[in-house]
Amino acid sequence: MAADTPLWTPTQERIDAAPLTAFMKAAEAKAALSFSGYAELHRWSIDNREAFWSLVWDFCGLVGDKGERHLVDGERMPGASFFPDARLNFAENLLQKTGGGPAIVFRGEDKVERRLSWNELHALTSRLQQLFLTLGVKAGDRIAAMMPNMPETIAAMLAASSIGAVWSSCSPDFGEQGVLDRFGQIEPVVFIAPDGYWYNGKAIEVADKIRAVAAKLGTLRKVLIVDYLGTSQDVAATIDRAAALEDALSPFAAKTVSFERLPFAHPLYILFSSGTTGIPKCIVHSAGGTLIQHVKEHRLHAGLIEGDRLFYFTTCGWMMWNWLVSGLASGATLLLYDGSPFYPDGNVLFDFADAEKMTYFGTSAKFIDSVRKAGLKPIASHDLSSVRTISSTGSPLSPEDFRFVYDGIKKDVHLASISGGTDIVSCFVLGVPTEPVWTGEIQGPGLGLAVDVWDDDGKSVRQEKGELVCTKAFPSMPIGFWNDPEGKKYHAAYFERFDNVWCHGDFAEWTEHGGMIIHGRSDATLNPGGVRIGTAEIYNQVEQMPEILEALCIGQDFDNDVRVVLFVRLAAGVTLDEDLEKRIRARIRSGASPRHVPARIVAVADIPRTKSGKITELAVRDVVHGRTVKNKEALANPEALELFRDLPQLAS
Repeated sequence: MAADTPLWTPTQERIDAAPLTAFMKAAEAKAALSFSGYAELHRWSIDNREAFWSLVWDFCGLVGDKGERHLVDGERMPGASFFPDARLNFAENLLQKTGGGPAIVFRGEDKVERRLSWNELHALTSRLQQLFLTLGVKAGDRIAAMMPNMPETIAAMLAASSIGAVWSSCSPDFGEQGVLDRFGQIEPVVFIAPDGYWYNGKAIEVADKIRAVAAKLGTLRKVLIVDYLGTSQDVAATIDRAAALEDALSPFAAKTVSFERLPFAHPLYILFSSGTTGIPKCIVHSAGGTLIQHVKEHRLHAGLIEGDRLFYFTTCGWMMWNWLVSGLASGATLLLYDGSPFYPDGNVLFDFADAEKMTYFGTSAKFIDSVRKAGLKPIASHDLSSVRTISSTGSPLSPEDFRFVYDGIKKDVHLASISGGTDIVSCFVLGVPTEPVWTGEIQGPGLGLAVDVWDDDGKSVRQEKGELVCTKAFPSMPIGFWNDPEGKKYHAAYFERFDNVWCHGDFAEWTEHGGMIIHGRSDATLNPGGVRIGTAEIYNQVEQMPEILEALCIGQDFDNDVRVVLFVRLAAGVTLDEDLEKRIRARIRSGASPRHVPARIVAVADIPRTKSGKITELAVRDVVHGRTVKNKEALANPEALELFRDLPQLAS
């Protein structure tokens, strides 16, 4: 396909039906202007943030008292205050819908399938709310969950936020120290965990881990064990202060959920940085900022309408879980999947999409790449006619995988590559359903977000690589970090590089179409000969080769310079011989540039990754340089780090 031809262009019918189009008309009426397209709407949204965010509140039907002031100290970052007079409750906004229609459809691999209607979700939330109140939980208290992505997790979060308690979660595959590194900092009063979980067809028991964690969380009043494997009562009996959730809820009959309306900036979530360079940072997000940012992204960028069936493959330790759950505020049915996305084989998520008439299919770039490399063709094997949008995040989606979505999954679909992070519990750049999709490009900046790319001197650059920044305050900026009373850690994380400007830590580039390419994390960029290059540019080349399953690239300090070192995990039966090395280098030289060609190529049996599946270049770089990796608990497979220690290939 020619580079000057889009992969997909929305029909006029789709453009007319998009909520974004209706919003643009509302903005035109409000501003007494006429917008020629998305770019002009975006410019208005950042030049007139007060009017824009007020319109988002009204258009998306937020429940609460908006207040007279919509933005105070808007030029300060941090320090701006959105809707300072507003009162709202996050859970009230997510539980607007009632009735017998499906709110949640849950699959735990092929072992468990359950459905909750809206009324059943209200009832479960009500009973959990009553339980929490009986335990003395009040606004500002923390409730921590080490849980699978299942209905009880969502109901418990809703119950917590209905009171104004602060919710924090991770997935049950975290190690004991990884859980304590997170929850030990925030002193929760309630700890929620499962009796176990299913992964790859196996029952994984976690009773010993719960017992060890609970014993070290001295602020706990109660441990609640959720039934998943059928052993919750047995597990609870072995843990101090514990009860099976079904037993703890037994005294409470469902009634109408009560909602405490609190300030816009009241804390809702504590999320954690991946923590591969030290103990995880505790990032505090507000109820109002999270809500208004998520409904904006869901309604306008994802095109969600009431009755849609929203899916994102995620665990409760990744911010995409928080993003997914907010879909309830748009009246969408949430499709939850917990377990391996390849059990019993790579078709399982497409089976789910087909059976449940999924409309929004969210996954990771790695999953799409794995489906392509496995030779699967869902376009031929599954009915995906209901799917309007396929979304990808977690790492940059390669141009090859952009094309594969259309060739191998579905031809007429909006492919929304999105990028943001835990830091903002949302996206800086993402899908625009009224615009074309170009190979390898994220479509555009989020409305209301003054996103740009700056060079080292703080100058805006186009079609040139630089730092991803946001030059104006936005509602989903963190309130701050936990246990950082003077805000020093918070300021150092985002505002040290450029004064009063959010520096996100991504290496990015604007395209000629007004879209964006993310070239990897800034702190993982390579600097051979003093020229910065992005690791994603190398991955885009080598991971197209059938011999290579996965790659990881670092810069090694060597001979008073930095040399590029490429690690490759090879397909079964493949050996890294002289011929393959030669072909890898030729591929990178022609597809990227001579500067990208690695000085050393090393085959490894495994590549370390975080719990959310991201490869961890920084940890490997530390091992290669003989430095201590500070927090191996953040990794899904920490043992893989040993494969990179004292390698003879890197000694000379």
